Formats: sequence, structure tokens, C-alpha cells
Amino acid sequence: MVRHKLFDAEYKFMCIIWDNEPINSTELSRISSKLLGWKKPTTYTMIRKLAEKELIVNENATVTAIVKREQVQKYESEQIIEKNFDGSLPTFLSAFLDNKKITKKEASELKRIIEEATK
Repeated sequence: MVRHKLFDAEYKFMCIIWDNEPINSTELSRISSKLLGWKKPTTYTMIRKLAEKELIVNENATVTAIVKREQVQKYESEQIIEKNFDGSLPTFLSAFLDNKKITKKEASELKRIIEEATK
């Protein structure tokens, strides 16, 4: 499992990679400039840092993610629940849904997820 905390900029950059991989580093720099306002050196520094963290690989100027978006989301969400809700999923859901309405479709999907998790 991924055990790296991604800072906001790293996560946004990883999203670009996930959405476009495999992607040429020059094209990644162009997209990062457009979406994040980054200059080319910033993009290449981030590529290097994420490669050092073993989150991506940069071979022959082609960048590919080693970890999947779902792995990062799972780790990040577990950390939020652990840190802010004493590890309690019901407490998290209660706080998240406080005074919010969800659709019947969303409720049905949540029920399905809970049923699968309890098998």
C-alpha cells in the first residue's frame, strides 16, 4: 500500500499523470503549465521528486505512474478518518452527512458497499 503523504501540488500533478499516462515529459510540462501554471523546471523537479518517492517512473522521457489513484485515495482517506475521527467510519459518515441529503441512488450504492465489506 502507498505510505506516502502527497501534498496538494503533488496530488494535482499525479492526477494529470493518471489522466494521461503514459505521457511524454514534454507534453506533461505543457499540460502542467496550462493547468497548474508551472514553468518547465518546476515540472521536471516534480517528476524527479515523485520518481525518488517511487510513485512514478520516467523512462526515455515517458512518465508512468507506479501507484494507482485508488491506492493514494485509500491511504489519504484512511489517514483523515484516523486523524480526525479516531478511526471511526460511522463518526466520519455522521459528520460528513450532517444536514445533507443524499439521493436514493447514492444511499443504495452506500448500502451495497457496506454489504460487500461485511461479507
